Amino acid sequence: MKCILSIDQGTTGSRVFCFGQDGQILGSAYREFTQHFPRPGWVEHDAKEIWQGVEALIVQALRESNIKESDVLAIGITNQRETTVIWDRKNGQPIHNAIVWQCRRTAARCTELKDAGHAKTVQERTGLVIDAYFSATKMAWILDSVPGARERAARGELAAGTIDSFLLFSLTGEHRTEYTNASRTMLFNIREKRWDDTLLELFQVPATVLPEVLPSAAEFGRTRGLSVLPDGIPVLAMVGDQQAALFGQLCTKPGQAKNTYGTGCFLLFHTGSDFQLSKNGLLTTLAVDGQGQVAYALEGSVFIGGAVVQWLRDYMHFLAQAKESEEIIQGLPENDEIVMVPAFAGLGAPYWDMQARGAIFGLSRDTSPAQIVRAGLKSIALQSLDLVRAMEQDTGKKIQTLRVDGGATANHYLMQYQADILGCTVERPANVDTTAVGSAYLAGLKAGLWDESRLQEIGSGQMQRFTPGRPPEWQEREIRLWHKAVERSGNWSES
Repeated sequence: MKCILSIDQGTTGSRVFCFGQDGQILGSAYREFTQHFPRPGWVEHDAKEIWQGVEALIVQALRESNIKESDVLAIGITNQRETTVIWDRKNGQPIHNAIVWQCRRTAARCTELKDAGHAKTVQERTGLVIDAYFSATKMAWILDSVPGARERAARGELAAGTIDSFLLFSLTGEHRTEYTNASRTMLFNIREKRWDDTLLELFQVPATVLPEVLPSAAEFGRTRGLSVLPDGIPVLAMVGDQQAALFGQLCTKPGQAKNTYGTGCFLLFHTGSDFQLSKNGLLTTLAVDGQGQVAYALEGSVFIGGAVVQWLRDYMHFLAQAKESEEIIQGLPENDEIVMVPAFAGLGAPYWDMQARGAIFGLSRDTSPAQIVRAGLKSIALQSLDLVRAMEQDTGKKIQTLRVDGGATANHYLMQYQADILGCTVERPANVDTTAVGSAYLAGLKAGLWDESRLQEIGSGQMQRFTPGRPPEWQEREIRLWHKAVERSGNWSES
């Protein structure tokens, strides 16, 4: 039996899946890795730890699936997008820890660029706002902070990219990326589909370090020199995690939308061949159509989604396991006014407030941990509400159905609250690991294992639907309290 190997490299952990020829999961393996916080607001990963973890996970996933290494037909990669690595081209060793998309260390530099009047140029060429979220200022920071890095880059000794390109280099020795990841760097002209010389000069990133850019479904390279896989297996898909989820949900046509609830929340609205700049704080980004070719989407990004539950578990110790968050809130009265704004890394769309900080409002002496947990869950849905409203204003279309995926969607309370606060149906697929599904579908499509119509058949499994049932006055009250809290938490930091 031939299989597709899908590497899903996320923000807090990596997972490797084996997909059979029928599109079903044969087996998988998961491993978390270390989160490094060298200073408040700074977040780093050890890229070598990530790669070593992926190697071990490949072995585990194949063993669980009862698949031989020689039976791997193709590999697909999906990844946390803006996280940035720079490494030595000769030995693959990173010259610094990867700077994670959540990291705010370059916020002051981004403010300087905005104050200098560059925001319009950046948005018109990239579809993005100037923010420390994206890769450009991260690359420049590493080059400026590691002694001799700029000189080495000028000599062609260094390679830079997002995690997909580092994993590809580790698998094949090739230095390539694809359109969706490139579109998140703030260096890629998404109208012309190329690295932009004006932006490279603005952000002081030399073209010599950047990868070749291909469509998301393409032959990126073949495995070589690995202990865990034979030489010659093609990597046929690479795609940023949110665009992978969009494809995995089979939202490949204009007007279709999905929201992924992972460490952050990411709402994408497919716009087909239509390049549309948002007037409401959203991003324009590249996506994938039904043939695996480039398309456009509007995107709203929430920095802290499911990560708020991790914070409640690991730092507040209100939970022993994330899954307890639903159980602990059972039976709570509905009438409290506790609101959490989890702006631990600033606020993303539609606010783009890098100086906002997390806050909890409405506390009293009898406030319980369970009430704060519920406020944390609500904050995930309320941030997503802001994205939906901005998207509806931009497109002039009301979203009637929102497809959802990601680990946090296992929480039934969260999904029902999301449907109630939006006033629309929320659909959750049986398999919520749609980032891995998307990269597997793309690799299988490129390998000729499936075509577009077969993918529609494979992906038309049963959906669980959550329908709204709250009165308008309840919805208005919840939203009013939320926006009041967001306003008070905004622009808090003096840094």
